[in-house]
Formats: sequence, C-alpha cells, structure tokens
Amino acid sequence: MSKYEMLTLDAFEEAYDTVSKVASETKLIFSEYLSEMTGGKVYLKPENMQFTGAYKLRGAYYKISTLSDEEKNKGLITASAGNHAQGVAYAAQRYGVHATIVMPTTTPLIKVNRTKSYGAEVVLYGDVYDEACAKAYELAEEKGYTFVHPFDDLAVATGQGTIAMEIIKELPLVDYILVPIGGGGLACGVSTLAKLLNPKIKVIGVEPSGANCMQVSIRNKKVTTLDGVNTIADGTAVKTPGEKIFPYVAANIDDIVTVDDQDLVVSFLDMVENHKMIVENSGLLTVAALKQLDLKDKKVVSILSGGNMDVITMSSVVQQGLILRDRIFTVSVLLPDKPGELTRVSDVIAKQDGNVIKLEHNQFVSINRNAAVELRITLEAYGTEHKESIIKALNEHGYKPKLVRTSI
Repeated sequence: MSKYEMLTLDAFEEAYDTVSKVASETKLIFSEYLSEMTGGKVYLKPENMQFTGAYKLRGAYYKISTLSDEEKNKGLITASAGNHAQGVAYAAQRYGVHATIVMPTTTPLIKVNRTKSYGAEVVLYGDVYDEACAKAYELAEEKGYTFVHPFDDLAVATGQGTIAMEIIKELPLVDYILVPIGGGGLACGVSTLAKLLNPKIKVIGVEPSGANCMQVSIRNKKVTTLDGVNTIADGTAVKTPGEKIFPYVAANIDDIVTVDDQDLVVSFLDMVENHKMIVENSGLLTVAALKQLDLKDKKVVSILSGGNMDVITMSSVVQQGLILRDRIFTVSVLLPDKPGELTRVSDVIAKQDGNVIKLEHNQFVSINRNAAVELRITLEAYGTEHKESIIKALNEHGYKPKLVRTSI
C-alpha cells in the first residue's frame, strides 16, 4: 500500500511541501467577540481568504501532483458544488491539463464563473452534488477522463489535512479544532493529522442539520445515504459521505454537532460586523456551533472553510440575519381612517428612536373604514430590547400592535 493510501505523517509532510507552492498559509485570527461569547480563546482559520476562496485548492493540487503524466494528459473531471471545482480548475491550469467540472444547477453564479475563469469546461447538471457526481462518472467513463473526487480520496484528504499542520504549528497547545463536514474529506485529513501530532486535541465535526450524512453514518456504524438534503450550506449539502475516508473520520473525530440554517444566517452577520469578513454558509458551520460546546478556558480553532458567496445570496442572508436579531421587524396596527392618525403613530415611534423602513396602508381590512384600517409598519431597531420598547409604547397609546412576518 502506498503512502497516498495510508494518511501517514510522511504523506502529510510531503503534501504540506507540495501545497505550499500554491496555497496561502492562512494565519489564525483571534476573535475577541467569539472568545467573550464562549469563555474560551477562539481563533479563526480563514480559509475563506485562500487563493481560490476555499481550502479545496490544497487537496486538489496535492492529488493531481500524485497522478502520472498519462493520467493527467487524459484530462481531469470532477463534480463539485463550487469550491473543489475551483481548486481542480486552478490546479489543472498550473499543470497545463484540461479539466471538466460538473456542477449542480443550484451552484451560486460566482462559483461557476470563477471556475470557468481558470480555463475549465463547466457542465451544469442535477439539483444536488450527488446527481452532479453521477453525471461526472458517466462522462469520465465515456471520454476516458481521470476522475478527481472532491472528498472520497485519501490523497485529496491528505492535502486538506495540511490545514491541521498550519494550525498546530501556529498554536501548538490548541485544545479544540472545529471542522465543517460535507462528504468528509476535510474532516478526514484534519482529524487524522491532528491526532497523529497530538492525540489530546479534540476534533469536532459540524454538519448542517438538514444534511447530516456523516453523523447518521457514524451512528449506524456504516456509510449511510440520506433520503434528501435541505440546507442553505450548499457546499456541505451531501447525501452520502465518502466510503474510503469514513473509517478515518469515525476513528478520529471526537464528536459531531449539527447546526440549523437560521444559526448560519446569524453567524454571517456576526462575521461581517465583527470581523469584516465574508464567509459562505458552509464555512460558518464551525462558528455557529461554538455556542453548543463547553469551551471555557480552552484554546479553540474554528475552520472557516470558504468564502465564495454571490451578492444576491449575501443580500438575502443579511436581511434574514437582521430580522432574526430583531434589528428589523414588522407590526400591524389598526387605526381609524381619518386625517392625522398616521402622524400620531409616527410620533410614538419617533419618540422611541425607531426608524421606519416601509409602510403598507390597507383600507379594505374592514367593511367599516371609519372603525379600522390596517397599517403595517416595518421598522429598524437596535435589537430585541429596543424592539420591545417600541411595541410597549404603541400598546400604551392604544394601538395594540401585532407582530407579522417581515418581508423587505
């Protein structure tokens, strides 16, 4: 068995030397905000700042370095929701070989365009990664391409594991490493190397609650396919984890926690406001998971796996984050349809420092317009306490506000 199949320390060291030719050594960032929240010392490993916007470049480049000239010259093919696509496309460009990438039709446009910008041919197929992967295997068989799997490949996982090498080199006494899990390649590489270097390090995997294929597989003690996936974390929307990497993850991951989509939305806002960083939803899994763990007095590293996010998704996530944080909310009040009523409501809100974003006036809520018309007011507040003070003031003036679904 070759060292590429064993995830040995020698293989990790070779991968580190190889990957360092193209990948940035993303330095840890201490988060005062997250440290205060958890009671530990939280550091961010910003792979969202990597050259291709994600850690995937590491595994792709190392894997291709292990291929023979014959395998490379056949042309490469892979399937990816975007980040592995860019890693393979860039690595193929560096090696001067052709690459075809099959991506789900739901892949954010920024990932599609950046993949094309590295000279790769892009084929859009299927709604989720698993469907795109089946198509990629079909094309590989038909055209003789060499398949580069995004996660179920031990050489790819070895390349991803170089992240752990950098973390431990910079923070030798790290207690916890939090790693996102989709198919499991990153978790395989990071957890295996971390345990080789220091078995006392706790490695915690984090999955979206709507795509927890690894958690279910470990619970069942065998690779298990989910019936479906449903998450905004598109980079980790995988139904079946890797067969080859599964034993390593099962042996080296200490625990797996899951995160709901709404927690990712709030975490996006936290990263933007407190660290001025754009992190995609899959990359935010480890940040959202911090509040679930007892990390008091521990040194913790959260791996931010990527930052490739299109502006439309970004806009939607920011709006939803503001709503979830009670920074934007909508109330419905009933008032008589006569001059001056709108001014009086506005005056109540103004005295509470509320900022009106939108008004919707519905005269047809009742057949007796003199008795009541509906006014829906969308407001900006500083947070929950401020929101409650505005609602209290409206109540005190007899408007009996009702919270309704906010649509910006």
